Amino acid sequence: MTLAKQFSVLLRMSLGGIPARPGLAFTIVISVTCAVGVLVAMLAMVVGARREAMGNVRPDRVLLISADAQSPVQSRILAETVPLIRGLPGLKRNARGEPIVVLEALGAVRARYRSDGHPTSYVVHGVTPGLTDYLVDLHLTSGRLFRPGLHELIATSSCAAQFEDMGLGDKKHMLGGEWVVVGIFDYGRTAGNCALYADGATMLSAFGRNAYNEADVMLESAGAFSTLAGALKADPSLRLKAWREEELVASYTQQLIGMLKFVSYFVGTIIAVAATMGAANSLYAIVDGRRRELATLRALGFNASPIVASILSESILLAMPGALLGTLIAWVGFDGLVARGPLGSTFPLVVTPQLALLGVGWALSIGAIGGLLPAVKAARASVTTGLRAT
Repeated sequence: MTLAKQFSVLLRMSLGGIPARPGLAFTIVISVTCAVGVLVAMLAMVVGARREAMGNVRPDRVLLISADAQSPVQSRILAETVPLIRGLPGLKRNARGEPIVVLEALGAVRARYRSDGHPTSYVVHGVTPGLTDYLVDLHLTSGRLFRPGLHELIATSSCAAQFEDMGLGDKKHMLGGEWVVVGIFDYGRTAGNCALYADGATMLSAFGRNAYNEADVMLESAGAFSTLAGALKADPSLRLKAWREEELVASYTQQLIGMLKFVSYFVGTIIAVAATMGAANSLYAIVDGRRRELATLRALGFNASPIVASILSESILLAMPGALLGTLIAWVGFDGLVARGPLGSTFPLVVTPQLALLGVGWALSIGAIGGLLPAVKAARASVTTGLRAT
């Protein structure tokens, strides 16, 4: 009998004996289900956080900051530089024929969640005229835009829903006194980011500052970035450097994404090790119960390698229902669930087909590793000892 034929006979015998030992098989399935479900659910946070952060990024938007700054928070751009920035090549023009350039000052605002009163903070953006030209996806859902020279704010719908004193007409206490929320807006494809916008000159005065943090510009096309960057290098008097919006957002979220990935794989690995040990113990018990059967087959001329392959295959096949169940539980129980992020942001958990495939791979690994030692033990067992087993 060929090795393939021996393997086929052994695998059919192994699978056919599952109804006689349902508890052991059930232990393997449940262990793998827990391991896959936890990993997929936790990695769904990574996918959701990345999608939320990058959802509104455009390749034709660029941020200019000080040449010696590592981030906009450390940057200083004076309002007097606006004419020079407007003269840079590659900038898109609005309906009035003006280059789309918006200076932006950043500030932190304390807030409390409506649900539990938990304190947090988020960012307020003080901007110069032209915000709606730059943020083309911004649209008001109620109220109006802020007016120059007044302590007025507009807030995202996420802010209004989550935080106290952020509804339309509410007064928010910040530096310089009370600021009135005069408008609520949505922004693009993501709804979890919390942000406030106010008149830049008014905010600088209230915060006691004299410089903006960044200049936001829109390009004629994504390909114009090299032209803009080259012009900045050719004019060192500006002392500015250009960042693509995608690069800046990625740098902001790198720490959060990295932490979520580490925690996901760390916890997932711990549970996977426990599941592998559970699978191995169950297979040891299965092999021990089949000692006489396997010894008889060895005495009839069956090779050791088909025995190893059949037990490994049994372990992997028992792990597959766990992969499907774990992914299904993660999708039904966690997909779309909203999690809190830093600076007042929220993001939905997203279970994708790629995560489902990762879960299947995770389950196959657990099954293969968990079945290896029991399979080797079964192949090396003494035929004489096995025939004497009861």
